[in-house]
Amino acid sequence: MSTLPQHPPEGTGPIRPSAAVARAARALAAAGVGSARAEAEVLAAYVLGVPRGRLALAAGLGDDQLARLDELTRRRAAREPLQHLTGRAGFRHLELSVGPGVFVPRPETELLAGWGVEQAQGRPDPVVVDLCSGSGAIALAVAQELPAARVIAVERSPAALTWLRRNAAERAAAGDRPIEVIEADVTAPDLLAELVGRVDVLLCNPPYVPDDVVVPPEVAAHDPAEAVFGGADGLVVIRPVVARAAVLLRPGGVFGVEHDDTHGTAVPGLLAEEGGFTAVAEHLDLTGRPRYATASRRADGQHAPIGAAWQTDSS
Repeated sequence: MSTLPQHPPEGTGPIRPSAAVARAARALAAAGVGSARAEAEVLAAYVLGVPRGRLALAAGLGDDQLARLDELTRRRAAREPLQHLTGRAGFRHLELSVGPGVFVPRPETELLAGWGVEQAQGRPDPVVVDLCSGSGAIALAVAQELPAARVIAVERSPAALTWLRRNAAERAAAGDRPIEVIEADVTAPDLLAELVGRVDVLLCNPPYVPDDVVVPPEVAAHDPAEAVFGGADGLVVIRPVVARAAVLLRPGGVFGVEHDDTHGTAVPGLLAEEGGFTAVAEHLDLTGRPRYATASRRADGQHAPIGAAWQTDSS
């Protein structure tokens, strides 16, 4: 395990933020933490209570603050998620509360949320549903960016629901349109029965990692397994969600689902085979890996013969 260099004795005066960050970054890099410098800056800014962008202008760290930074650095070096240490996770234009019991939203999911926002724009009073909502990242981003939308977030986990409701309350207090939170299993055959044929945009970031995949320690030890792993092939949740999406969407409504980077053929294939969708497309993330698939509910509301074509999109 990495160790931090001994900080100066008490009474030597505040330590400049740049020096404290350099110490923390060396310890994080030695522990194999990626983006060590950036994460050290985040931790130092958190301890000082200033935005990261103003860290260079901040006063130096006193003894107590340096000790706190050292402790946070040790915990991060032990691979406790950065977001658990600060209690916050950025997502598009939001800062969300996160911690033990809820999946920490990832930057790649911002692409799916952005696609959903674009699809809902221009639709009159759109109904947007976020399945496997977790912290509420997708649902709350849509609600913030599209005040005219009615947004419904669905989550099963009691622990995740606590974080979801907390974030929903925080965003409502900040002036965003309140979202509706529903406790339900997204694989239930009668999911959201009252919304059958009425949903304009349906988004889902389900558990999709195949069970035998080795994940980073931050994920293995801290993200809830039920929010990460999706069965032997990673599709145990995606299959019923695809089927239910075809029922919930109104004709012309759209569906987007995030998936594992090994599912670039499998998930679009499921959408094409379902028969209720058209315009099936695969989208890549910022590293060029397959990341989410989208489709449109057939305008006639019917099911086409199995085997519709689909395409890959780099967006």
